[in-house]
Amino acid sequence: MQIKHATSGDIAVLHLQGKIMGGPDATTLHEKLHELIENGTRSVVVDLRDVDWMNSSGLGILIGGLSALRKSGGDLRLSTVTEKIEEVLRITKLDRVFDIYATIEDAIASYE
Repeated sequence: MQIKHATSGDIAVLHLQGKIMGGPDATTLHEKLHELIENGTRSVVVDLRDVDWMNSSGLGILIGGLSALRKSGGDLRLSTVTEKIEEVLRITKLDRVFDIYATIEDAIASYE
């Protein structure tokens, strides 16, 4: 998995690419989210358009990031979710936990 980080105002946009699985991938994403929180970021959009697959460990990292951001007064939103990932979110009922947007721009605008 690769992570590209961009900002739009005070909103962090994380573009993920590849598979989000346990092990090093989970650690990398976990560390990036906590680094953002430590640096004062409270609004994060995770772009999933180039994610091929996500297992339960990957879902756990997103849930952990969402929880950590909410505890710090922020939020994490998902954008451009592929059909495969959307199905995983639906089956696990996490589509009710995460705010999911069709585009990065929509997710960014939702913070306003």
